[in-house]
Amino acid sequence: MTIHRTFTRSNEMQSRLHELIPGGAHTYARGPDQYPEYMAPVLVGGSGAHVWDVDGNSFVEYGMGLRSVTLGHGYRPVVDAVVSTIADGTNFSRPTALELVAAEEFLELVSGADMVKFAKNGSDTTTAAVRLARAATGRDVLAVCHQPFFSVDDWFIACTPMNAGIPAEHAQRIVRFEYNNLDSLERVLTAHSVAGVVLEAATATAEPAPGFLEGVRRLCDKHGSLLIFDEMITGFRWSQRGAQSVYGVQPDLSCWGKAMGNGFPIAALAGRREYMELGGIRTGEKRVFLLSTTHGPETGALAAFRAVVRAYADEDPIGRMEEAGRALADGVNAAAENLELKGYVQVIGRPSCLLFVTRGPDLQQSQEYRTLFLQEILSRGVLAQSFVTSAAHTESDIDHTVDAVSAALEVYRHAIESGSTAGYLSGRPVAPALRARAAPRRIDYT
Repeated sequence: MTIHRTFTRSNEMQSRLHELIPGGAHTYARGPDQYPEYMAPVLVGGSGAHVWDVDGNSFVEYGMGLRSVTLGHGYRPVVDAVVSTIADGTNFSRPTALELVAAEEFLELVSGADMVKFAKNGSDTTTAAVRLARAATGRDVLAVCHQPFFSVDDWFIACTPMNAGIPAEHAQRIVRFEYNNLDSLERVLTAHSVAGVVLEAATATAEPAPGFLEGVRRLCDKHGSLLIFDEMITGFRWSQRGAQSVYGVQPDLSCWGKAMGNGFPIAALAGRREYMELGGIRTGEKRVFLLSTTHGPETGALAAFRAVVRAYADEDPIGRMEEAGRALADGVNAAAENLELKGYVQVIGRPSCLLFVTRGPDLQQSQEYRTLFLQEILSRGVLAQSFVTSAAHTESDIDHTVDAVSAALEVYRHAIESGSTAGYLSGRPVAPALRARAAPRRIDYT
């Protein structure tokens, strides 16, 4: 596979981005430190599962829109619905009829919820759920599962390495428990007066053990804690009805976003009426400032959501994601095995939410070898921090990716055999997005 790609204009624009935007991107996961040095493409557009950059390079893309784009870039039914709707205005001083219809359609999907409030990002909804749980129970402590991410707000970021500027008492109100470990949850619920239990019902690499989610529900009921499911990734990727429908366990509150609008900004907090009404004006209790957003009900995103719902009803996007994912995992894992790299490079996870694992000569996960892998597949037209598929990935896209990976693994094998990425990796390795300091990918002023 011949390589004819340069990143000259992307590098120039990335330098300018650093002058104007802290970190050079509006999301830490999109930052250039998450990509091989001097190989972070600045994009100009996309169609289906393909994107292109300012240098004229095209890529098959995975994890599109940080998992928010499941139907493909520029999916016409969504685009057309948005365009026709916003021609009549986007934001008004009173609710629109569209808000009512969208709420009805959402609650038809989420059978365990009685009420919904729309927002623009998932962090706002998880924080609203936390606030609601604390108000409903009169307690402050939260039991939060050891899972990667729940919110940009202080209650969660206080528990990460990137906690500068956050009062220490926020972290003191969080207790952690292990996924698939009911004993660890029971210990924290017994030791603390917990307002809410926050977790993803499943992740890319972790399915609930038999009885686990049922046990979580039972423990919440026993201890008077609200159960909060984060459905950001599982919603519209496991099922349009969420992981709660797949596993048959209903939370008190659930938080949604990402794929709800196929990339358009929309999120939702859904829950039982007795709790949600605390944020309304039909309660005699002290009111909760639940969600109040200028742009939460803007018409474009609500139209996108309704078009996504129709697409999921008329087509089978999850089936197509899973079919593409199985083909990709099989192809990449077979290529690794053929090159005797089975223990070094693996594709793992749910077929609709795949990750790749990269290990060094000691068979430990390695940022250096991950960066080498990213470098080589980028050079061959694949843009992927993960191998999360969409319904737009075609058989040809999967074939191209497997071919690119196969060629990349030839280089990877040489680096493994030599015991080092020296001579193979250009620039510094990628670094964790949430870290205390800019090093090891600090950029000096020029």
